[in-house]
Amino acid sequence: MSLINILKPELVLAKLATTSKKRTLESIANIVSDRLHCDKEAVFDALLAREKLGSTGVGQGIAVPHCRLEQANHTAMVVISLEKPIDFDSIDRKRVDLIFALIVPPQECDHHLATLGQIAEFAQSPEKLESLRQANSNQALYDTFKSLL
Repeated sequence: MSLINILKPELVLAKLATTSKKRTLESIANIVSDRLHCDKEAVFDALLAREKLGSTGVGQGIAVPHCRLEQANHTAMVVISLEKPIDFDSIDRKRVDLIFALIVPPQECDHHLATLGQIAEFAQSPEKLESLRQANSNQALYDTFKSLL
């Protein structure tokens, strides 16, 4: 599944003010629960359970929190830039300011792995990441991300 197909304007937030990994995961759960028609606590618990297996802070200021969720009726991707970088227990110990969250139903497991791969590939471009960091509104972040795909 292409990132362009799961990118939705209402799931893109620029310059989110948050103070911690936990608060960020709560924000993701709040944002995505309406879109997926599921309980925000279930989303939060699934994201937190995945983080307990190992941080999804992948380096270069990026985190890719993700989970499979029984209640999800389709795949959702949340793209967030943070107002200020936060500690996300990243592998390179750098603070995170770009979040690409992915919530998928269990029946889309193969798509889940492929989509994570696409996000990882996208994140290899410092120029693309800098373009996202420069976006100052939700619409600008959405338009920039979409143009870079």
